[in-house]
Amino acid sequence: MGARHVVAAALGMWVAVGCGTEEAGELAPATVGGVVAGLASANGPTLNGRNVNGRNVNGPWMNGMLVSVRYAGATKGGMNVALPMQELWLEGSAIHGLLRGEELSGTDLVHLHLVGNLEDGSTLPLRIDGVSQGSGVDQDVWSYDVSFQDNKTGAWHPICTTADGTALKAIPLEGTWNYKQGVAGGGSKVHDTSVFTFACDGAALAKCVRFGYKPWHSVGGVSLEDHHQACTRLIRADFCGDGTSYTQDGNWVNLYDTQRVQTDSEAWVAEAEWNSEGATCFTSHTRATAPVQCADGRLVSTCGAKFSQNTLIISETPPSAQP
Repeated sequence: MGARHVVAAALGMWVAVGCGTEEAGELAPATVGGVVAGLASANGPTLNGRNVNGRNVNGPWMNGMLVSVRYAGATKGGMNVALPMQELWLEGSAIHGLLRGEELSGTDLVHLHLVGNLEDGSTLPLRIDGVSQGSGVDQDVWSYDVSFQDNKTGAWHPICTTADGTALKAIPLEGTWNYKQGVAGGGSKVHDTSVFTFACDGAALAKCVRFGYKPWHSVGGVSLEDHHQACTRLIRADFCGDGTSYTQDGNWVNLYDTQRVQTDSEAWVAEAEWNSEGATCFTSHTRATAPVQCADGRLVSTCGAKFSQNTLIISETPPSAQP
């Protein structure tokens, strides 16, 4: 906690942040604009994963977007029989279940079968293949190897992958998200108690957890749920809060917040102030290559000088990136 993260908008260039495995590739540069970059992580225009809701939405196996997972309908494999779970719930990011009066969690849930919801209203069989617990300050972050079943061949494939198909882990988060872009409510969290989301490592939902914005956690009596949502807007450069991403590969952004989960250590140029609904204001120095025009006109030259009312996170871009 308290360590800064400088974030690069470069798909395909990942480093490990916290626990879990991300795509291996070119490491971040040691300096950015003459400033030491420190820990770096890529961001991109997706809200959650690749096979889940990224560029491979209509890939060769999953013909639709996985938008949520049901608590109801879960079964656990037994001796040639699927045993129905009596109950399923999350404690933080850890899945817990009740089977024949016994509480199960952790690796007890390997081979748990779940029902996934696709965007068109149909369902998809899911299976937990592995469970990992974080370490140190991230002991409360649990990640899962999850696969889905091809309804044509019966084969199982990971729901979260890198661009080359390497499997990634997923962090369970309460509720679901509105994945639409350019509409009111796009990118917003939906508080639906009947479902949860598998947030794929390497994309905004899981990335913000690994930055320390755990939506189940509080700092100084303040819940980090809104900070997590603000972080997803920031990572995707969703300035207008309508789900539209303006991020560009190869740019960098520094972030810090009101609760000092991330602190400012870069003498960079203010980009925007963020809350759960998008940027409360932004300057002309953004990661966007085209002008950002929100319907309510949020461009403010003095934005980011300090935390304004309702601001949760401030983002900055390196001076060398400025026009």
